[in-house]
Amino acid sequence: MQTTTITNTSTATSSRARLWTGRILTYLLLLFLLFDAIMKVIKERHTIETSAKLGWQPDAIQTLGFVLLVSTILYAIPRTAALGAILLTAYLGGAVAASIMSHYPFIFPIIFGVIVWLALWLRDEKLSSHLPVRKN
Repeated sequence: MQTTTITNTSTATSSRARLWTGRILTYLLLLFLLFDAIMKVIKERHTIETSAKLGWQPDAIQTLGFVLLVSTILYAIPRTAALGAILLTAYLGGAVAASIMSHYPFIFPIIFGVIVWLALWLRDEKLSSHLPVRKN
């Protein structure tokens, strides 16, 4: 009887740590992505200059900002988080393509894409049951 209680307590503690790790990663991502989206929407000078170096026309930057903003908001809402993650993955895929075409380092958007899904996987039990990590 005590073994069951210890196992359940251990599982609950593990689940709580996992949930909070996912939440913290999500909050950090949201801060960065919202900042990036807002800088694009308001056409901040440094953002326009950096995007131009990647080959983007200044007129397209604001549209990209709105796409990123909507995708990020969808990711922040628990009911639409999976859709938001899919849209962010597509957005970051475009960032990888633009970086490769401009001969800039492309690892940063790949890392962000992995973190988007890792954070969602950690905080969403349904997703983690569909994408289980199996131990041998």
